[in-house]
Amino acid sequence: MHDDFTEKLIRLALAEDIGTGDITSDSIVGPDRRGKGEIVAKENLVIAGLDIAHRVFLSFDPDIRWESSRTDGGEAEKGTVIAEMEGKLRALLKGERTALNFLQRLSGIATHVRSFVRILGDSPVLLTDTRKTAPGWRVLEKYAVRTGGAANHRMGLYDGVLIKDNHIAVSGSIRKAVESVRKKCSHLLKIEVEVTNMAEAEEALAAGADVIMLDNMDIPRIREAVKFIAGRALVEVSGGVGKEDMPLLAGSGADIISCGALTHSARSVDMSMRIFNET
Repeated sequence: MHDDFTEKLIRLALAEDIGTGDITSDSIVGPDRRGKGEIVAKENLVIAGLDIAHRVFLSFDPDIRWESSRTDGGEAEKGTVIAEMEGKLRALLKGERTALNFLQRLSGIATHVRSFVRILGDSPVLLTDTRKTAPGWRVLEKYAVRTGGAANHRMGLYDGVLIKDNHIAVSGSIRKAVESVRKKCSHLLKIEVEVTNMAEAEEALAAGADVIMLDNMDIPRIREAVKFIAGRALVEVSGGVGKEDMPLLAGSGADIISCGALTHSARSVDMSMRIFNET
């Protein structure tokens, strides 16, 4: 995650928190005092965001020493020391909250996603996220989804074709929407069409859709659509999908389950940072 976008987000988060300066830390701690810190899990969780937390502290002290025997994707029990650091006390104090905010949010998503993945077990169905992410955090939240064991759907409107109900409404029909895309997009791009009933599924298949998304359809209708499509297109199920739906959806014959709840319903996990004077 050493991309310019992430660096900009880190700078934005620090600017939001520190503004013109940390008046408390700068008043209490001299610029050359050094100390140690450790980040501790306060509940069982899946770790995500260690590199970003490290980079937060590097923003204040490029010589900070950072050590962690843990890696993103690993699980940590309550009380586990996730990372240790040593450097200027001002750097540790100024970076504490921002580093924890990144770690707690991303680890929260990874932990939430892992609970879905465990339910699916050895099922071949692919579990993916959606674009229902916090504005500005999409790259990071989708990274956390992968860390938790699921996969990413398209990153944005620019890297995948998904013809939804409103596109169909303004086009006049599924066939017209698919034809318009095929005329203007590369033949290498797959075309996905969202449908809500069997008639639309039949139209999407006839129009040559590569992926057919069954939106808010119940299990009997999903199975009927899967049987009709019969491998001629990939089948994705979506719409109001929760953890309790995983077992039935996994056995429905669908190829993909997309679930906005992986990101929009994940809570931040609890962590804390302890800081000590250097001895």
